[in-house]
Amino acid sequence: MTIKRKDVAKSDTWNVEALYPTLKAWEKDFKTVCKTQKPPFFPEIKRFQGTLATSAKQLKTALDIFFGTERKLRKLYTYAHLRHDEDIADETYKKAYDQITSLYHAFAQENSWLQPEILAIAPTILKKYVKDAKLKEYDFFLEQVVRLKPHTLDEKEEKLLALADQALDAPHRAFSAISDADFKFGDILDKNGKKMPLTHASFGLYLRSQDRTLRKNAFSTFLGKYHQYENSLTELTSGQMQKHFFHARARNYDSCLDAALFPKNVDTKVYHALIAAVHENIGALHKYMKLRKKVLGLKEMHLYDAYVPLVDSFDMKLSYEEGEELVIDSVAPLGSDYQQALKSGLKTGRWVDRYENLNKRSGGYSSGCYDSMPYILMNYKGILRDVFTLAHEAGHSMHSLLSRKTQPYHYSDYTIFVAEVASTFNEELLMTKMIQKAKTKKEKAFLINEKLEDIRGTLFRQTMFAEFELFMHSQVEKREPLTPALLKKEYERLNRYYFGKDVAIDPLIASEWSRIPHFYYGFYVYQYATGISAALALASRVLSGGKKERQDYLNFLQSGSSDYPIELLKKAGVDMRTKEPVTKAIQKFSSLTDELEALLK
Repeated sequence: MTIKRKDVAKSDTWNVEALYPTLKAWEKDFKTVCKTQKPPFFPEIKRFQGTLATSAKQLKTALDIFFGTERKLRKLYTYAHLRHDEDIADETYKKAYDQITSLYHAFAQENSWLQPEILAIAPTILKKYVKDAKLKEYDFFLEQVVRLKPHTLDEKEEKLLALADQALDAPHRAFSAISDADFKFGDILDKNGKKMPLTHASFGLYLRSQDRTLRKNAFSTFLGKYHQYENSLTELTSGQMQKHFFHARARNYDSCLDAALFPKNVDTKVYHALIAAVHENIGALHKYMKLRKKVLGLKEMHLYDAYVPLVDSFDMKLSYEEGEELVIDSVAPLGSDYQQALKSGLKTGRWVDRYENLNKRSGGYSSGCYDSMPYILMNYKGILRDVFTLAHEAGHSMHSLLSRKTQPYHYSDYTIFVAEVASTFNEELLMTKMIQKAKTKKEKAFLINEKLEDIRGTLFRQTMFAEFELFMHSQVEKREPLTPALLKKEYERLNRYYFGKDVAIDPLIASEWSRIPHFYYGFYVYQYATGISAALALASRVLSGGKKERQDYLNFLQSGSSDYPIELLKKAGVDMRTKEPVTKAIQKFSSLTDELEALLK
């Protein structure tokens, strides 16, 4: 039975008290930021409205106060969202989370005038401001603002968009509440008739079980729950797509994809090149699925057979502490400073909330803010995949730590396009270390199988998701309604294409799209696929290189958002404007498949 939050040992939880010792302390800080019950909530910024063209000094002061206030809000938000995710049914922290979310929206609404007013400054004057020594720390920020001029509205229109944002985010909030809190999956039976509790965390565990009855029952029960609510979930998904379409049209973008990529200076060709490169090399995935079917000895392989390890007499169960040691050991190629910082955070800093508890948010992530340590949410079950999740999130956390140490607040964040490079890079280091230490053929085969699954899940699966997301948005852009039948038909088609003729496509897979939270983020998933492609290239460069290659990568981690993501990656040593990184990643997948087949013989 899943334990309640109050019964979790303190040593297994993250140190949220380092942010605020109590909720009362948080509430006190909240009141210092939000001094009034009615707007304007941020008069100290509003007093600059209409004065930004006065001088470079005036603009700098306004930006200092704006980002300083945002920094305080981020700290308040981080505490509330971490506490909320510990138990999303807890009304106390749900209230705090709603309060800070509402205040954050108010902040965006009240300050929606800022960018339009900067853009209203005469071009000749603005050029002088950008070159002015007083504004040197904001030069790239101002460059980005100017670049977005064709898609920035006037003050009243920006305020209206900001006012609508909280209401338009309702589909995402509703999906999270339904999926993570309201859905209960009950018990399922294994091959011996024993009842096994099914949860978000145990679902992935059961799909890896050698017990085929358990795998099938987990698959059918879990996806069956989403299938039961397909109409409601379709409406929520449709609502989110409509939000993306609304923003794209309101800001004069050609498409939802363009609206998502243009602010990061990522050409839409990168998105289409990813899909094209995977299509050109889809045979590599089909080859792997054929090998999987052969090794498992199945006349008909189903999707619930797609995750079970192919080395059935070898499995790797690791305690959290053992997994932690492996992750720390694996990052040695990045130098002693990097390794020691990670070791301290994991072992004594309580960065990690380790295990599942009742109503805890599912999955895993890295979070935090400029004034906090990194925080990692886990639902650790002891399988090798969990160790790689820890390595993945530790990659994010170290990226954040180094960026925040090096960059000023307004450049300390980084886009998702580069974020998934840092996380996947650490997974590659872990796998390389473990394969090197493998003591037997079986262990090596097991690990190579895991690496293949990692690339399949991150590159091929996320590209399939990217195709599906593009389809949903294109339907909305054509003003075609999204219906359960339409979405299921397209999702099933994509599964048939990606998995190939050696896999039986179960009808319930057509409803799997409805459980994917990332579809609510707006063209997010493709970055996992580009991320792993870039990460594999950079890891190879660092592991086969010397001090320069390592320093190039560490410089990338320290860069935050001080340049456009494509440029940051190019400086680190990989050009994502081309198909080459994706093609090479698939070539590695193909060669690993051949190596696995040879080992299993």
